[in-house]
Amino acid sequence: MIIIMERDATVENINAVTGLLKEHGFQVIVHEGDVHTVIDALGDKTTLSANQIDAMDGVKKIKFIREPFRLASRDRKQEDTIIEFSNGVKIGGANRPVAMVGPCSVEDNFEGLLEVAVAAKELGCEFLRGGAFKPRTSPYDFDGLGEKGLKYLAKAKEETGLLVVTELMDSEDLDLVYKYADIIQIGARNMQNFKLLKAVGKCDKPIILKRGPASTIREFLLAAEHIMYNGNENVILCERGLKSFDSAFTRNLLDISAIPVIKKYSHLPIIVDPSHGTGQRYLIEPMAKAGLVVGADGVMVEVHHNPARALSDGKQSLSIPQFKEVFTRINNLIDTLHLEKSMSIPNVE
Repeated sequence: MIIIMERDATVENINAVTGLLKEHGFQVIVHEGDVHTVIDALGDKTTLSANQIDAMDGVKKIKFIREPFRLASRDRKQEDTIIEFSNGVKIGGANRPVAMVGPCSVEDNFEGLLEVAVAAKELGCEFLRGGAFKPRTSPYDFDGLGEKGLKYLAKAKEETGLLVVTELMDSEDLDLVYKYADIIQIGARNMQNFKLLKAVGKCDKPIILKRGPASTIREFLLAAEHIMYNGNENVILCERGLKSFDSAFTRNLLDISAIPVIKKYSHLPIIVDPSHGTGQRYLIEPMAKAGLVVGADGVMVEVHHNPARALSDGKQSLSIPQFKEVFTRINNLIDTLHLEKSMSIPNVE
């Protein structure tokens, strides 16, 4: 890290900072400029809190050469993380992008859920997604069926073979959700619920972490870092849109550029959610394709057997006929991109 001292920092101020750094094993190089003194500190930042240095007399600013998300960073691991499931499905690296589809909320209509699951299976999707516990802005909105919804998902999995993705809202429900889920999702509203991140960090199921609606990429990766720091390195990031000043036409602003940025700085897989990212079903196809073209490892799309009567997010859900049309075209793109990616990677066997 680099410590920039104030213009009027005294020799005693500078010596105090360098002394503290040396006590914690840092190699220290002091550059005395005409205006500011700058201190280069090389060492393990985990041995000393930056806040301790920042609070010292004479310190103006601290800059980090390396990003603070150590475990999620390509500085630590150059190759892509690949998450593999018992049925052979893989997420990340050069593997074919996956598809996670299903209703926003699992409703008390198993036949409707199964109809979606069967259509997803026919189109080659690997995951059935649906919320049994739903965070809602209004307390009057449908907030999920709880364990009954989880049982519906499990039954649909039994009949189709699709893996299950569902959201965890409270660490108290972890054991219950763990029992039914193949991937546990942490929603956007809980991206910085550090108690929850710590809890899922201690379990051995893959985690989908959705980006918060007003979070920076660095904050997003640091949230993933909390999960990894607690022992679970099977983290899948999900770009699902940011709050925008222009809400007349879209629900959120889907940050497509975040995907290649994260691919550059992190080894973790990342998927894109154009349903939440736009809030408009007509935008799902173009934005899913955009995410895939820039490197997403999969897509998450809301599909409902009857969007007009959905209890949540019907406007951003595809009907089953629409889903079949859209995903036929998306699958064609996925096949093309996967072929190109496979051909660009040399065979080392």
